[in-house]
Amino acid sequence: MSLIDTLQADADSIATLRRDIHAHPELCFQEVRTADLIARQLSDWGIPIHRGFGKTGVVGIIQNGNSQRSIGLRADMDALPMTEHNRFAHASKHPGKMHACGHDGHVAMLLGAARHLAQHRDFDGTVYLIFQPAEEGGGGAREMIKDGLFDKFPMDAVFGMHNWPGFEAGQFAVCDGPAMASSNEFKVTIKGKGAHAALPHLGLDPVPVACQMVQAFQTIITRNKKPIDTAVISVTMIHTGEATNVIPDTCVVEGTVRTFTLDVLDMIEQRMKDIAEHTAAAFGCAAAFEFHRNYPPTVNHAREAQFLRSVMRELVGEANTLEFEPAMTAEDFSYFLLEKPGAYFVIGNGDGSHRISGHGMGPCTLHNPNYDFNDALITPGAALWVRLAEKWLA
Repeated sequence: MSLIDTLQADADSIATLRRDIHAHPELCFQEVRTADLIARQLSDWGIPIHRGFGKTGVVGIIQNGNSQRSIGLRADMDALPMTEHNRFAHASKHPGKMHACGHDGHVAMLLGAARHLAQHRDFDGTVYLIFQPAEEGGGGAREMIKDGLFDKFPMDAVFGMHNWPGFEAGQFAVCDGPAMASSNEFKVTIKGKGAHAALPHLGLDPVPVACQMVQAFQTIITRNKKPIDTAVISVTMIHTGEATNVIPDTCVVEGTVRTFTLDVLDMIEQRMKDIAEHTAAAFGCAAAFEFHRNYPPTVNHAREAQFLRSVMRELVGEANTLEFEPAMTAEDFSYFLLEKPGAYFVIGNGDGSHRISGHGMGPCTLHNPNYDFNDALITPGAALWVRLAEKWLA
């Protein structure tokens, strides 16, 4: 592994910043303290900043030479609405809020890279440091774009990195094409007619309608979708009834749909609507179908992914440069990739053995109350950002 001496020397101070952010988690569009910390550090290092993109977003600019070429490096900075089980000194000080996805570490890696790039400027062009709010459901990337991110900062390409438990610490992985799925929610309200449970013939029971509907939705996956296309329909909530001897008036069915392409998503939405409405009608009921599209698929651009792969190999070697298996989780970095060429990739977070005494007993996986970012990633993660920027702007 060929890392950078100055980054290793700065690792402890950057880790201190990371733990400070971890101890003070902020939810989407509320990242005021985090944004202040980022802005203060960048300013102290002589990096011009712009604030207010996506409400709390921060953009730093590092320029050198005369080239018009530019690159964007993105780190998300929001936390999750969940209670931390860890008990170490930097555990969350705000009950019900936790950095359980490592965004504190993402900020730290990009800050480490920013400091080195500002000090050495071994490139010709412009590096845009994008500290993005509200990845966890708020669509912060979309909001930064709406606020003119790419109009004011017309970067040639943009890249995003996420830590990934399970891979060895410091390994990197990227793929061509889809990396993350689209995220979508559905809600079906089945309207029947309430009655005494002992006199079911006097009512229209929405519960068996819901049962038929849940089973029928899976036929979309097995019979309407091409077998080689990837998609998931998961019914995760069914709400109905108030008493054991009452047939309810309504039953609500909710869940999520994930796909790697918009064509498959279009098909699934239409088929779900048809099945919901016609299944309800077959039982004499009615169905109100709602479908909400959250994040689009995160689809890497092949040229940029291959360029990134070559930087990884040079930094950590062939054995530590892996192919990322696309995941059905979602990422709002997808909005950036709809506007600009680029790629989304991961850095291994290890198996959890890095956690110090006082951590929870559960697994160190994303969105788990026992999670903690591995500070050993700060140096290789920052080094990857540095080398990517330098080589892109070479």
